[in-house]
This record gives sequence, C-alpha cells and structure tokens, in this order.
Amino acid sequence: MTTEESLERELEKRLRDILESIPGLGCGVKVWRNPAASDRPFDIMGELELPRTKNRVELWVECKELPRPSQFPFVNLRNRFLQDGSRETVVPVLAAPHISPRMAELCEEHGWSWFDLAGNCRLVVSGALYVERTGLTAVHARPKPKANLGTAASGRVLLALLAPQKAGAKWTQTTLQKYCEPGVSIGLVNKVITHLREEAWLEQLDDGKFRVKDAVGLLEVWRKAYRFDRHRRVGYFTLLKPPELQKRLESLNEADGEVAYAAFSAADFQAPSVRQNKTWLYVSDAALDEFAEVAEAKRVKSGENLVVLIPDNAGIFSMGDAGYGGRLTCTNPVQTWLDLRHVGGRGDEAAEAVLNQCLKPIWEGANQHV
Repeated sequence: MTTEESLERELEKRLRDILESIPGLGCGVKVWRNPAASDRPFDIMGELELPRTKNRVELWVECKELPRPSQFPFVNLRNRFLQDGSRETVVPVLAAPHISPRMAELCEEHGWSWFDLAGNCRLVVSGALYVERTGLTAVHARPKPKANLGTAASGRVLLALLAPQKAGAKWTQTTLQKYCEPGVSIGLVNKVITHLREEAWLEQLDDGKFRVKDAVGLLEVWRKAYRFDRHRRVGYFTLLKPPELQKRLESLNEADGEVAYAAFSAADFQAPSVRQNKTWLYVSDAALDEFAEVAEAKRVKSGENLVVLIPDNAGIFSMGDAGYGGRLTCTNPVQTWLDLRHVGGRGDEAAEAVLNQCLKPIWEGANQHV
C-alpha cells in the first residue's frame, strides 16, 4: 500500500467517525474511497441523507498530505436536482493530516468544508448542517514555516510590502531587497517571499513580479509574529508643556532618523481618536542624551509623562511619516498600528482608527487601479 493510499484510508475512517457522531445522521451515512479509474474529481465520497427532507448530500473530499494555500483547489460545484424532484447538494471538502489556520480561512472564504486526522473540522451544508470542532491535539507533526516573520530583518521586508506609500507596488526580490537595505540579505528576502507566496498572501504576476494580495490579512499575520517586547521601555519626566515640547522635538528631525513619534503620539497626528496625556517616542541609544537635553527630561521609575521606546534595530525608523510644518517624524502608519496593538490600554481602539483612516483607504484605492 502506498503512502498516499494509507493516508486516504486514515482520512476515510476519520470522516466516517465524524459523520456518525452527528446526532440524527448515523445510519444515513456512507463513506468510501473513489476508485482510481474514476474520472470524478475527488478522493473520498461521503454521502448523507438529511433527516426529514428528501435532500441528499455528497461530500467530495480531496486529500492532501501537505496542502499549501497557494495551491488551493478552487472548484465551483452546484446543487443538482434528481429525477424525483429531490435535491443533491455537492460539498467540496479538503482533508489533510493537519489544516493550518490560513488553510481553514481560505476554505471558509471559498465555500469549502475541511477536516484533519485529529478530528478538527468545519463541515457546512448550507441551510441544513453545520459542524465545527477545533482545538483537538494534532496527531501529525505540523510543518515548520520557512521564514520567521518575527525577526527585525523580516519586519523590514513586511513593512516595505505593506507601507501605504508602496501600496499596489509590483516587486521583484531584487528590487525589494534594495528597498530594505541595509541589513536585509537577498537570501532573507527569498525566504520571506517564498513563505508568503505559499501562504497565498502574495499574488504572482505574469511578468514574474509579485504584489500583496491581502494587505489587511498580511498585517494581522505580522501582528501575531511581532515582538514588541524586544524594544526597551524607559520612563522620562519633563516640565515642558505639550506645545513647547512638540516645538523642541522638531530639532530632533536632524538626528539622522533616530527619533520618531510612536504608538499613541504617532496616532495623534495620523488618526486622532484617543486622548493620551503621555508622549510616546522611539529613540535610538545613540540619540538618548540629545533627546534628554532637548526635552529637558530626566529618567524616572514612576510618574512618567514621556514613554521612550529604545528599538533593537534601526528598521523601526524606516519609511517614517515625515512631519508637516517641521514637526518630528512619526513611525510609518503600519508600524504605528503594530505597536498600538501591543501597548495595552486603549491601544486597540487607536489602532483601529489608524487602520480605517490611514491604511485601508490607500490599500483599497490601490486595488481599484489594478
């Protein structure tokens, strides 16, 4: 027996177990593997007779050992009416040892059901049946992602892809690597792009270039991988009033891009929505003394009115939102959103405003011109 046949047998048994456990179906369930000689496009057939109706449901199951979102099998199947007037509903189903969250998301988006060897599943027959089970321990080793999106270098690549000023951009790996310099190798770019392409976050174009397919979804993926705790947080206190402080900070625009408004303070300029009585800044180690002098600030352990984040890499200052009228630069709105989602308090509320006011309109506008 081949590995493929063995997997199909295991998935066949798992589907039968899932269906027979659904109250009211029981004896009305049939499951079998599709003969190799058949021209019907599925590996396993599941057949149900829905209680109290004349409707019959066929589950056409496609089995994959390692399903990749970029290779997702989109098939349009419609209801068919039989000679006696009853309806036969054909439901496409993906089955695999493990279904990743991204794969499950695509299944739902395109009207597919799914299940895995552990018994996790989402089986949907419109208007008649809905079964969802998650959280069961995987019985199959999950493949490790090919790229770590939580590193500083990967963050430079993701910021370039998502930055509003590059919305809709068509990239090659070489042009992307040059845009992310310094500190980002072509090998790292290749790993990140290969991973994002396989996860269907990027669209491959006919001319060999690629672009972001779902900016909002990719931003959420980055949020989950992002390490906000790698930035050191230091409290400062100043007697300067906000207008005077803002004026003083303008001079730090000349600090070689090593100081920028961050989090709530950046959002105050980009998408005002939440009142904050503290000023949030990114300040590099090299610029700390100059900042403290300009802001007439001293380090404190409590009672801070200046929150200084000392980044572990200069990429935080990349593609900053340059100030109008000379004000200090803000972090890129994408970076602002990321940080707000991790600072607590009303950060989520402020992040939502940045997303809706600064990011989505530009991303959606870029898609309309594709």
